[in-house]
Amino acid sequence: MQTRFEISTSGPGLYEFTREVADWVVGTGLLTLFIQHTSASLVVQENADPEVQTDLQNFFARLVPPTTDPSMSYLTHTYEGPDDMPAHIKASLLPTHLTIPVTEGRMALGTWQGIYLFEHRDRPHTRNVVAHLC
Repeated sequence: MQTRFEISTSGPGLYEFTREVADWVVGTGLLTLFIQHTSASLVVQENADPEVQTDLQNFFARLVPPTTDPSMSYLTHTYEGPDDMPAHIKASLLPTHLTIPVTEGRMALGTWQGIYLFEHRDRPHTRNVVAHLC
């Protein structure tokens, strides 16, 4: 069983879509989520305190700043702007797919865990995540 989730983003940050996935899953099996983009990631993270998402975003912004930062002057892939190559680097450091067990129609996530798309680009995008449940 497969479907695709479209997630609209408005710039860098974590966008939770746990509820949309939970509403789709049925039965018992293994859920795989895969993002069809090279400048965004998927993560399972805490969904109780929004400071966690803010801190993660700030950490990765500091770890991999835009190409306008002098420390990033060695990068050459800047065709789509100063956030282009840094977004690819962040996506290579973070997962682009997740695997989550499903038991009797419920994902086996912990109490405070949520599924997030981590947008690394500055401008809005519509991101596609393919879900496969077997």
